[in-house]
Order: sequence, then C-alpha cells, then structure tokens
Amino acid sequence: MSVNSKHIATFLLGAAAGLAAAKYMSMTPEEKEKLANDIKDKANKVKNEAEQFAEKAKDYFEELRTKGGEALKDNLADAEKMMNDLFGKKDKTAG
Repeated sequence: MSVNSKHIATFLLGAAAGLAAAKYMSMTPEEKEKLANDIKDKANKVKNEAEQFAEKAKDYFEELRTKGGEALKDNLADAEKMMNDLFGKKDKTAG
C-alpha cells in the first residue's frame, strides 16, 4: 500500500487532534471556562455575520428579481416584434 496525500492529511489531522486533546486535558478549570467562552463568542460573531450576509443576499436577489422582471417587460415587446419581423407568419398562399 502506498502513502498518498490523503494518508498524510489524515495523519496530520489526527496528530493535531491529539495535541489539542492533550493541551485541553492539561488546562485548569478556569482556562477551560475561558476557552469555552472565547469559542462561544467567536461562534456568535460568525453566526451574526452569516445572518447579515443572508439578509444582504435576500435583498440582493429580491432586487435582481424586480429589476430583471422590469427589464424583461421593457425589452420583451421589442424582442417579440423583432422575432415576428424576422420569423413571423408568412402568407401561405404566396408560396
């Protein structure tokens, strides 16, 4: 069996997890509580940023839908006329 990049990545990830576990086990209860609070704060910050991004995306797509719909309404009549001029019904009796 050959060693490839997945094996190396798995080994490094396992080593990092082991190191983190050893570091956590050597912490005092106060340090563990501080770490937990820091993680909670960072998680809440990421959550808030994600909510803001989702709201901006919602607004963006609503604007895109509205403006896109208006543009289609404005230009569809012109496009329909042009298509009819190019490919419109021919007089079948003139054949």
